[in-house]
Amino acid sequence: MTISQFQVLRPLNLSSLKLTDEQFYQLCITNPEQPLELTSEGVLIVMPPVGGESGNREADLLIDLGIWNRQTQRGKVFSSSTVFKLPLGSQRSPDAAWVELSRWNALSAEGRSKFPPLAPDFVIELRSRTDKLSDLQEKMLEYRDNGVQLGLLINPQDRIVEIYRIDRAVEVIESGNSIDCDDVLPGFTLDLIRIW
Repeated sequence: MTISQFQVLRPLNLSSLKLTDEQFYQLCITNPEQPLELTSEGVLIVMPPVGGESGNREADLLIDLGIWNRQTQRGKVFSSSTVFKLPLGSQRSPDAAWVELSRWNALSAEGRSKFPPLAPDFVIELRSRTDKLSDLQEKMLEYRDNGVQLGLLINPQDRIVEIYRIDRAVEVIESGNSIDCDDVLPGFTLDLIRIW
């Protein structure tokens, strides 16, 4: 199977089944080896695994975010294995996410242990070679529409970062060395040197 054939197989339209939140949760728990997302229209997205380069880049991003968060203790950091139940109905897994501590603590014990029913404050999506750019751009707009304050779409193939903020046009930075995330993550500057 080629990469292009695999991409055609990824989305499955299950809108006629009308999966409940609990049914989608059980589907994910029953199939832990296969990451899944669900759009607000009921389209099931099977997430392909990433290669070594993308996995390493993703780990570097999480380490940087995690170190900043440990120093500031302002919130909680989440990996790409975490599914968030977004307010407008989709259930998505950013490559990296951060939630401000008071918002996290306001969730019930069940909300924290299952798929958190909130939009993160900050997300990163890292484009891998198997990702279609337009799909990731739609996902970033969806995050913004659901209340994500700051989203970064990092595209190493083209050395571009798209910055998504509420009530602002998308900002595009080409071949930058770093991104200042201070408006949502005070004191955090994301180093892009290792990503390129």
